[in-house]
Amino acid sequence: MGDGEAGPREPADPAGSAPSLWRNRNFRRFLAVQTLSALGDSFSYVAIPLLVLRATGSVVQMGVVTGLVGVASIVTGLFAGYLADRVNRKALLIACDVARCVLYGLIPVVWLVSPQVWLLYAVVPLASAFAMQFQVTYVTIVPALVPAAQITRANGHLYAAYSVAGVAGPTLAGVVSGWTGPAAAIAIDAASFALSAAGLLLVRPRPAAPAPAAEPPASRRRAVTRDFMAGAGFLWRHPVLRRLTILLTLIIFITFGLTDLIIYYLKHDLGRPDSTVGYVLAAATAGSLLAATAVAPLRERLGFGACWIGAWALCGVTIALLGASPGVLAVGVLATACLLCTGVAGISSMSLRQEVTPGHLLGRVTSAFWTIHNTLGPVGAAVLTAAASRYGVEPVFLLAGLACTLIALSATLTPIRRARPELLEGEPA
Repeated sequence: MGDGEAGPREPADPAGSAPSLWRNRNFRRFLAVQTLSALGDSFSYVAIPLLVLRATGSVVQMGVVTGLVGVASIVTGLFAGYLADRVNRKALLIACDVARCVLYGLIPVVWLVSPQVWLLYAVVPLASAFAMQFQVTYVTIVPALVPAAQITRANGHLYAAYSVAGVAGPTLAGVVSGWTGPAAAIAIDAASFALSAAGLLLVRPRPAAPAPAAEPPASRRRAVTRDFMAGAGFLWRHPVLRRLTILLTLIIFITFGLTDLIIYYLKHDLGRPDSTVGYVLAAATAGSLLAATAVAPLRERLGFGACWIGAWALCGVTIALLGASPGVLAVGVLATACLLCTGVAGISSMSLRQEVTPGHLLGRVTSAFWTIHNTLGPVGAAVLTAAASRYGVEPVFLLAGLACTLIALSATLTPIRRARPELLEGEPA
C-alpha cells in the first residue's frame, strides 16, 4: 500500500504512549467517510448485477458488465499512483466521490423514464475507474492523519469498518431491491457517495510535500510509464512476489465472476428473491471478519506458505461444491468459507508485500500488483458467465474450483511454500 509522501511524520512512539486514535478528530471523520464510501461500494456490488439480471435476464450480460468493470480498474491502475502523488489528495478523493455520485445517480433517473441497459455499459465501468483511483489515493492520505506509530492500528480500524460496511451494504441493497427494485438501491448508493464527499470537506490532513513541477504531456506519459514499470520491476525481481503475481493472475481469471454466478444461481436455479441474495452475500462477508481475526495467529503458527497455499486450495474446494448446494443455507455457508479463505490468503499476501517492499516503492508496487493480477479477470468473468449460460452453473463451479485448487497446489513447487519468505532478498536489477 502507498508510502504516503504526505509531509513530515511524527516519530514512532515505541512506548505506545501516543494518544488514542479515537481522540484524533481528523481520523474519526476520515473513518466515517471511508465507511460511507465502502457502504456505497458494497451497495453497487449487489444492486448492479441484480439490475442487469432484472433488465436482461441474462447471466452473460452480467458477466460483460463485470468484465468492463475489471477493464476500467486495470486501465486506471496504470496511472492512479501517478495522480495520487502529483495532485491534492483530499481534492482527488472528493472528486472521485462526486463523480460516482453523479454517475450512479443517472441510473435511477433514467430508469424512472425507461430502462436503458446501454447506460450501464457506459456508467458502471466509468464509476469503477473512479473507485480504483479513490482506493489508491485513500491509502496515501492515512499517514497524513495519524502518527507513524499508529498507521497499522489505523489500517486495522479502517479494515474493520469495511467489513461492517460489507455486511450492511449487501443486506440493505437486497432488501431495498426486493421492495422497490435495484434502481432504487442504486439511488441510495449515489447518496452515500455524496455524504462521503461532504464528510471529506471536514477532514484536515497535514500539508503534503510540494508536488513536482508540471510536466509537458510527453514527460507525463513517460513518468506514468516509469512509475508503473518501477513497481512491476520490483515484483519481477523478487522470487516470491513474482510467482505470487503469476499465480494470482490465473486465480483471478477463475474467480473474478463468481459473485455473478452466485447471484444467478440463487435467482435462476433456486428461484430466490432479491432480498435473499442480499442476505446471503451479507452473511458471507462474515468470512472476511473471521479472516481478519484468524490470519495473524495462523501465519505465526503455520507460516506464510501454508496459509496462502492452504487457503486458496480450500477456496477451490468450496467453489467446486457451490453448484451442488441444495439450498440457500448451504450456499451461504460455502460462500462464507470462500471469503474466509480468500481473506486469509489476501491479507497474508498484502502483509508480505509490505514487509519486503521499501517504503518509497510501496505505492507503485501495490498499484502494479493490483493491475497485473487483475488483467485476466474481465476475460474470466465473460468466460465463466458464458459457460454457465450454455452448460449450467453446476459444472462451471466444479471446473473453476478444481482449477483454483490445482493452481494453489502448484505453489508448493515454488518459493511461495516457505514459512518466512520475507527473509528472502530480491534479485538484483
